[in-house]
Amino acid sequence: MAFLGVHKSITGRKWIGPNDEQHRRAEAISQITGQKPPVASVLARLAISPESVDTYLNPLIKNLLPDPKQLLDVSKAAERLIRALDHRERIVIFADYDVDGATAGAMLVSWYRFFNLEPDIYVPDRIKEGYGPNEQAMKVLSSKHDLIICVDCGTMGHEAFEAVNEECDVLILDHHLGSEVDPKCHTIVNPNRQVESGNLSYLCAAGVVFLSLVECGRKLKNSGKSSPNLMDYLDLVALGTVADVAPLVGANRAFVLQGLKILSKRQRLGLKVLMDKSALNSSPTSYHLGYLLGPKLNAPGRIGPADLALRLLCSTSVPEANELCEQIEEFNIKRKEIENIVREEALAQIDRNQSEESITWAAGDGWNPGVIGIVASRLKDKFNMPALVLGFDGDQGKGSGRSVPGFDLGFAIQRLQREGLIQKGGGHKMAAGLSLTKEQLYPAMNRLCELAKKEEFMDPEAQKVLVDGVLFIGGVNIGLIDELENCGPFG
Repeated sequence: MAFLGVHKSITGRKWIGPNDEQHRRAEAISQITGQKPPVASVLARLAISPESVDTYLNPLIKNLLPDPKQLLDVSKAAERLIRALDHRERIVIFADYDVDGATAGAMLVSWYRFFNLEPDIYVPDRIKEGYGPNEQAMKVLSSKHDLIICVDCGTMGHEAFEAVNEECDVLILDHHLGSEVDPKCHTIVNPNRQVESGNLSYLCAAGVVFLSLVECGRKLKNSGKSSPNLMDYLDLVALGTVADVAPLVGANRAFVLQGLKILSKRQRLGLKVLMDKSALNSSPTSYHLGYLLGPKLNAPGRIGPADLALRLLCSTSVPEANELCEQIEEFNIKRKEIENIVREEALAQIDRNQSEESITWAAGDGWNPGVIGIVASRLKDKFNMPALVLGFDGDQGKGSGRSVPGFDLGFAIQRLQREGLIQKGGGHKMAAGLSLTKEQLYPAMNRLCELAKKEEFMDPEAQKVLVDGVLFIGGVNIGLIDELENCGPFG
């Protein structure tokens, strides 16, 4: 039954109020813990029991940190990371060009620097090289290094890794959806491999790297060696988690809450300078990570030198950090200008052609590949349905998509590739990318629309709005706002 009689809101979604079980749980929470009814209603909807309220509202890493060994092959990966350290090997970190890749890469750089070992970094050019490892880069890097660590990419790098020199190992720390066959590499740690349990599928790459380093710390401690205090890395984990729109559940929520506390201390030079230049004078929140710092750090990877964000997060020089921040600000301004142009052209195209589709999509010649993902996100928000935006350079096109709860876009894109409708593609539930030709465009988009209409892909329950209850104006005050805020961050 629709809550308050709202069967269809302005965005076309049905309001669903608390069920009887939630009402009972909310009353129990309020009576046992003394929480105000609105707060109790929120906690009840989150399925928090009265006994777990205190733990939920005050999450501690030590209580919520998963055992890294829940990730297959994490021990093998840790042994390889430590061997590179012990043998003073030549290491290069191959990181994706977004915030998750930058934060994950920065953690590894910081970790090795603790032992006075300086790894090289390599971030592929979004436009020239595309997402993930490519054959040319792997060939060159493997000829100069003993270990390539791919972070936030590599799970689908099957062809690229064929070019790796036999004397060089490849280690993959990723979270993107895997195929039935893993790529050729020394070790892959990824909670979204086909052989994984799925218990930690919510982790982003920064979370995967953090748990891998936790395992490294255990091994080093057992052998009587010191290692960095990984709690100091939680600012990077929090930033990567929020910027990558990972769900704030389980360990992720603890990562973000504790990470925000670390971030407020402004210990990491690059982030301190970025916050200062962004006029962020108060304690940072998840909003600042997702809508202020994250977009700025993403900007260079979209339209400029892809390694600026990673270099800033690793910077230990004030002049260098200031210079990098100025460049990042300039690219962010330019990114906004390009984004606005593409968004307006995409909206005009959608208004003409696609009012009744189950997928919103638009394609255009010359659209910058660096902004199509942002535009897809804007379209997804506006139309409340999965959205894809594709830019073509001649006959070749690259697309980026964003999804809504209930539609696994990454899996659907992989299905298009298996069916031969696109050249390549992949991602995860809420975001994905693809490459295709102009000839493939309409067949691929039509097929994607078909998949979205099928019950196995689109969950109608996800198109409902869950309402916790009614709050009267007289009950609103600063204290209640603070208490509700403490129930988050919500994602």
